[in-house]
Amino acid sequence: MFEKAILETAGFTRAIHSISRNFGSSQIQRGSATLFFVNQEGYALTCKHVAQWISHADQINQKYNTYLQQGKELSGGQRTALAKKLSLKADQTSEMRITFVDCVDKIKNIKFIVHPDYDLALIKFEGFAKTLFTNVPKFKKEHADIHPGAMLCRLGFPFPEFSNYQLNAQNQSLEWTNTGNMRSPRFPIEGMLTRFLGDKKGKVYGMELSTPGLRGQSGGPLFDREGKILGMQSRTKHLHLGFDIEEKAIIAHGKAKKVNDYAFIHLGECIHVSVIKEFMRTNGVSFEEE
Repeated sequence: MFEKAILETAGFTRAIHSISRNFGSSQIQRGSATLFFVNQEGYALTCKHVAQWISHADQINQKYNTYLQQGKELSGGQRTALAKKLSLKADQTSEMRITFVDCVDKIKNIKFIVHPDYDLALIKFEGFAKTLFTNVPKFKKEHADIHPGAMLCRLGFPFPEFSNYQLNAQNQSLEWTNTGNMRSPRFPIEGMLTRFLGDKKGKVYGMELSTPGLRGQSGGPLFDREGKILGMQSRTKHLHLGFDIEEKAIIAHGKAKKVNDYAFIHLGECIHVSVIKEFMRTNGVSFEEE
């Protein structure tokens, strides 16, 4: 159903990879999110919460870099006092590195433009000589043609399988490497458009799908079987179904047990294409419609 559309959409949809660790820990955690380019000028769309996550990484790293610089000549007790002063704790992230996969050949600067009301942001890559995406999307022109019951698809990178990173023991810092797997596989997930989402003023800003958007797919495009962009994956909500089971007696693996189960349905929420196009027009960003 979506084979050709996925191939088309994959040309401009890209992964954001992250590595992070807590203070004093050598255990590295991987993370991912998604963006998709809208033109050859280096503009891309993602979620506001993804843009804020990227900006937060800079703040985290500035604090940790201060600790490394000021703690070079300090004794163990003094370094502990410095960490406490900087609020670096073992149960909190102290370092995070982020990279944009197959986006542009080089990045001198990145600008974020966040929507004042919705989970939507523009990213502007600056200082590149060559783009590494192969095509740009076509946004659906006629919003009135979108109806509940339509089968739609989202694309993103929810399962981080990259391995091109390490903890540099000498510098006590995370770093990206030229070895290992640099990419994660893209992952599509379909769903039926169930309902439209409106704000307190009655404006339709989003669409609800019958299946969840997966972690890491935030910022990925929502499209129809022709590959036209209808929106962007934003979040997943969890609605209690009321089919609760408590102290239910069952036989499992030959043993009598009592189990509890509380059922939820997980529904994806996407930003509506009309809001996306309005936001791009307001900020002078060019895009294609069809």
